This record gives sequence, C-alpha cells and structure tokens, in this order.
Amino acid sequence: MRVVDSHLHLWRLPISTQDSPYAWITPALGPLHRDVTAEEAEGELDAAGVGAAVLVQADDTVADTESMLQVCDRHDWAAATVGWVPLDTPEQASRLLDRWQQHRAFRGVRHLVHDDPRADFLELPTVRRSLQAVSDRGLTLDVPDAFPAHLWQVVGIARDLPDLVVVLDHLGKPPLASGVKSTGFAAWAAQLRALAAEPCAVAKVSGLRIPGARYDVATLTPALDIALEAFGADRLMYGGDWPMTLPAGGYGPTLEVLQEWAAPLSPSEQSAIWHGTAERVYRLPS
Repeated sequence: MRVVDSHLHLWRLPISTQDSPYAWITPALGPLHRDVTAEEAEGELDAAGVGAAVLVQADDTVADTESMLQVCDRHDWAAATVGWVPLDTPEQASRLLDRWQQHRAFRGVRHLVHDDPRADFLELPTVRRSLQAVSDRGLTLDVPDAFPAHLWQVVGIARDLPDLVVVLDHLGKPPLASGVKSTGFAAWAAQLRALAAEPCAVAKVSGLRIPGARYDVATLTPALDIALEAFGADRLMYGGDWPMTLPAGGYGPTLEVLQEWAAPLSPSEQSAIWHGTAERVYRLPS
C-alpha cells in the first residue's frame, strides 16, 4: 500500500545562532544535535517503502520555511511544506502567506506553541486575525504538542473558524506514561473527542514516543483506538516524526509498531491512514 509520511523534519544547524537558531536543538538531544539533510531523509524513506513526505517546520523562522521549499524544488519525494509565519503580526503574516502561496508545495503553517512563553498565544486577537487569513487562503494549521496546555485552545479555534483545517500533530501528545486510568489520560481523551467533534479537525498518528512510556502496540493501542473512534480513519494520517525518532532506533522501528496496530483495520481504513487523509488535507497527488 502507498505510504505518505505527513510529518518529517529537516534542519541545518547554523554556525552562528544569530541566523536560524533552532534553539531547542541542544547537545543534550544527542544524535539530533547535527544537520539533518534531505539526502539522509530520502534514504530512510526508501528503506521503509515510503513514497512521499510532508516537510514540517522545526523553527519559528522564515529561513526554516525557505529551506524546506527549496528541498521541495529539488526532491520529488518532498511533496509539501507546512511552514511558519508570525501569526501574532497579521500584516507580516499576510505578506508571507501571499509570497509563499505562490510556491506549489506550500500548504499550511505551524507555530511551536509548546515552546512559546505566552500560554494564551493561540487566543491572542492578532493570532486569530492571522488564522482567519490562513483559512481564507485554503491553507492548514498544524498544532504541535497541544496537551495539556493548548488542546482546549485548539478546540476553540476549530469552533470559531470552521473553514480552517486544523491538524493536531501527534494526537496532542497523550500522557501515556501516567497510564490509561489516570486523570490526565481521561482529560486528554475528553479534549481529543471534543476536537474530533469539529468537522474541520484532523489528527496525525505520529510522535507517540512519549518520555517514560514504552513504545509498543500494547501501550499505544488505548490512545490510538480512542483517536480512531473519535475521528474515524478518514481524518487520521500517519506521520513518522523523523528525525525525532533517531534516539529510539530511527525510522523503521517507529513505523513497524504503527503498522502492527493498523494491520487488523479494513483496507479502506488503512488506505486513509497511510496515504488518503494526507493526500486530501495537504492536496497531494495520489
């Protein structure tokens, strides 16, 4: 079956932190503290039998988005880009949206909201104005690591901007380490279901290597089954979250666990999760 990876990162760490800092990529991250190139990514995708990928921003900078669009110009497997604009500065955001929308691969925006010191970032009036501009242009909004701080805010965006396609990365980061009987897991499930009740929302089956939790089918199944019940397969999409998986064995082992979970699903459900939803949401060639 065709596989499209809806969530892949690339970066080149600058010699000078004044350019494009990637401030969160520190030596403490071990194998992630280095350049991650398109050529290396292509090798990983080929080895795993993945035919295409969506590049997703890893830094809240113009340079990061420009570099991803350049990769899409050079590599056929790089099918689309989710970039960044300063959502809290609507005029500048609109100028960048107009500029980047001229590129065939630009499909949406994302902000590293979990690293932003403003807890109410997604609720700022200026951000909402920019998100309306994103919606008006038919682009998407990806939101990373939303639980516990921002998932309710994402629900609010989906309700207030029903024409904006809201993409929840990594299922919002369910608190798997606390256990499925914990109050935290119950809160995540309730908020996920509230988001799924909004027709404009979709979610990525990605980024589920949660600190303190095992990464295996038994551990992931409760969260994955809740997501499948809430969204349906036609609003779920696979994402590899490479190279974030490098410290835990890389691309293949991460994909294999999700393949094992998805194996009992119907052919149409598998088709949606592995490629159909991503192709529809990011307007990719099928």
